[in-house]
Amino acid sequence: MMKSIICDMLGIRYPIFQGGMAWIADAKLAAAVSNAGGLGLISSINFGTEAVREEIRKCRELTDKPFGVNIMLQAPNAAEVADMIIEEGVKVVTTGAGSPSAYMPKWKAAGIKVIPVVASVAYALKMQDCGADALIAEGAESGGHIGDLHTMGLIPQIVDAVKLPVLAAGGIFDGRGAAAAFMLGACGVQVGTRFLIADECHIHENYKERLISASDIGTMVTGKSMGDAVRCLKTPFAKKFFKMEFDPNIPKEEVLKFGTGSMRKAVFDGNLSEGSFLAGEVAGMIKCKQTAKEIVEDIMLGAEKLLANAPSLLK
Repeated sequence: MMKSIICDMLGIRYPIFQGGMAWIADAKLAAAVSNAGGLGLISSINFGTEAVREEIRKCRELTDKPFGVNIMLQAPNAAEVADMIIEEGVKVVTTGAGSPSAYMPKWKAAGIKVIPVVASVAYALKMQDCGADALIAEGAESGGHIGDLHTMGLIPQIVDAVKLPVLAAGGIFDGRGAAAAFMLGACGVQVGTRFLIADECHIHENYKERLISASDIGTMVTGKSMGDAVRCLKTPFAKKFFKMEFDPNIPKEEVLKFGTGSMRKAVFDGNLSEGSFLAGEVAGMIKCKQTAKEIVEDIMLGAEKLLANAPSLLK
């Protein structure tokens, strides 16, 4: 079995995190991933602070394994969630969209492991300085909000720059991607898009069908011209949003209004004309639905097999 510092740090079997996907990552999915040996994550953008508290409690009923909460720090209720996870005894938090420095002292005092998502060396160093326990370096291949750098170039640069354990995210679908991440110096991986088609994932059936039918060029990036790049499936909504954002005759406010609520419309309604179906470039590799356990084991056992056979490539 693969050994990793992140497994020892968090008490998990496999060095794989499930992405804390907004409106998607709930107790059922997180518990399934944790029960499979990885680290399941609950999104804090799930109908308010008290709703997230309930998801945490549900997760504890479904698993006795470690799990965590992902906090989008620009969310209006971020400060409330920061306190609530202490009250609920959560021991792992991943963060995005901002710096957790304001919450770090009380999280540390509560024994919480803090693992920010970073997309550049400069931000990785900043997170190290503010007391992070590990980092998730996320390349632009990933679904959702993305930076400019891609996984292959980003991971080794961050690994070389910091003294913290680094997990790789973005473009990781199976054992091949995970093995590559480990060779780049990562101690683990975070996977989002593949877990969207897990049996335990509640997204609308239209969402899952679009993922299964996606091609290698089935995703696109919207919002980059507005400073908020997002990777999603190519749908009528995404194409219209992209066209609107580059139309000089359409005010930015009108574009933003058009996009309001689009993630929820995709996740809960499967609305192709008004929904933003977030997905990474690996969507084209999805062929069927699986359980979270099958996904975790396929990725981790596949990586172990490839790494074990690596010496055969040398003469």
